[in-house]
Amino acid sequence: MWVSSILNGDTEMKMAGRTLRQPDSAGRIIIGRQYRDKQFAVEELPNGDILLQPVVIRHEREAWLYENPEVMAALDRALEQSANGEGQYIGSFAQHLTSSDDEE
Repeated sequence: MWVSSILNGDTEMKMAGRTLRQPDSAGRIIIGRQYRDKQFAVEELPNGDILLQPVVIRHEREAWLYENPEVMAALDRALEQSANGEGQYIGSFAQHLTSSDDEE
């Protein structure tokens, strides 16, 4: 048996852990405040199901970092060392910046 309620003008029905939502007149479905400010890849499957997959978009300039396991491992070690208070302040690197660095 479906149990119906109204949530912010959106019709919501629940049954056995599943939620049935009715799109509004613009075709939008409210999925919940916990998903605000998130991005999703939307895929329509051959059987008509719609799959929402949470995604994180990163800048092309940063892709090399995530694609290089050795660099990621080194970064993880550095972050862990910093969190444990291991490390030494060696000064500012501001003098090495260029005007093109400011544009990024």
